Amino acid sequence: MDITVVGSGPNGLAAAVTCARAGLSVRVIEAQLTAGGGARTLPDPDFPGVSHDICSAVHPLALASPFFAAFDLPARGVRLAVPEVSYGNPLPDRPAAIGYRDIERTCAELDNGASWRRLLGPLSADCEGVVGLLLGDKRSIPPSIPAALRLAPRLLAQGSPAWRLLSGDDARALFTGVAAHTISRMPSLVAAGAGLMLATLGHAVGWPIPVGGSQTIPEALLADLRSHGGELVLGQDVTSPPSGVVLYDTAPTALLRIYGDQLPSRYADALRRYQYGPGVAKVDFVLSGEIPWRDSRLAQTPTLHLGGDRTMMARAEREVAEGRHPEWPMVLAALPHLADPARVDAQGRRPLWTYAHVPQGSMVDMAETITAIFERFAPGFRDLVVGVRSVPAAHLADHNANLVGGDIGVGGNNMFSALTGPTLRWNPWSTPIPKAYLCSSATPPGGGVHGMAGFYAARTVLRREFGIQELPSLAP
Repeated sequence: MDITVVGSGPNGLAAAVTCARAGLSVRVIEAQLTAGGGARTLPDPDFPGVSHDICSAVHPLALASPFFAAFDLPARGVRLAVPEVSYGNPLPDRPAAIGYRDIERTCAELDNGASWRRLLGPLSADCEGVVGLLLGDKRSIPPSIPAALRLAPRLLAQGSPAWRLLSGDDARALFTGVAAHTISRMPSLVAAGAGLMLATLGHAVGWPIPVGGSQTIPEALLADLRSHGGELVLGQDVTSPPSGVVLYDTAPTALLRIYGDQLPSRYADALRRYQYGPGVAKVDFVLSGEIPWRDSRLAQTPTLHLGGDRTMMARAEREVAEGRHPEWPMVLAALPHLADPARVDAQGRRPLWTYAHVPQGSMVDMAETITAIFERFAPGFRDLVVGVRSVPAAHLADHNANLVGGDIGVGGNNMFSALTGPTLRWNPWSTPIPKAYLCSSATPPGGGVHGMAGFYAARTVLRREFGIQELPSLAP
């Protein structure tokens, strides 16, 4: 076997596919009984006709990431439903702020739509350049200099106290809800970068929802891997180093357990100091019917940011970063059946995907807190709940070992890691361990289902270990 990939998340599978297409023999080893890592879909234990996306549910980068754009998920049978509404932000005591796919419709419903258009219009018109820059390896010349010139001043403004340049309480809340996906203090450059990229995608390509659930994405990757001779091993925990070249789609600290005394001492010390960020508490609901929103427009909104206004969200993120549970935390939610009606079972039950931002390692069950927040905007929500599957942040690692303490960014959602990876190295996908490489979200360009960390790690391995300079085509 030429290459072993440990972990079958989107990054691990992206690395595996890239290497297998280069003509190498590849084996993927996964500790869980289902492949896919952060893109898995499993049936509800009590209502098997209802399925839950146990980590990610909505995939803004499934069409736009350079890896997935080249891999072409739709051509491989993955149906990506793109809703008219990308995301919405319910607001206390006033109508919700809605981010439509149509930027003009979005601007028309905001108090100061011209400000939103100035911020995102030029970026949406050059989506490919913006995404290429933000998902780049941070070591090459930007793929689009004009995109960099458009992005830089907006990044600096929205990542600093100057973020007040965006006018209107509704527009500010709308952008802040998107930026909060990073689970970090705000304003910050890392939150601003994520917010600008995701909001740009919301207008340029929409926020797709995979028909049939997130699992369809890793299944497409696995089908391609197998067609090029690759293997998948499930239910096997890697406790010692595999032979040959190894790519780890794991948390960086997993190397401490796998290599033990074989690690160079300075690298081992750096891994012991590695810090994970705040976590999420995951709550999957089963509902008996549609949510009775006060603002009827939300009934067509598959992705929701329920953190209140900008001030409330920024305060909650600060409290979480300081290790406290906010009274009103940032809550993200998704109703995939609005784009994929087949997610509703024969009795009319449907899934509601949610998580709340909490301190690292929190043991708190957030189901009641999330329920109460929904009740603020949709009185009667509680009466629809027929099932609750709640996983505190401290237990997320039970079904995905990368999510240490509930950190879905694997420690990578900060500016240092976004540029350097888990330790200060010119090539952040390499390690000082011979033939061992990292390809998880802890390496650039960070979190999200985009496959780019795996692609960059595979590029490094192909060149360094096998002398393969020309990367293989990913086209179907």
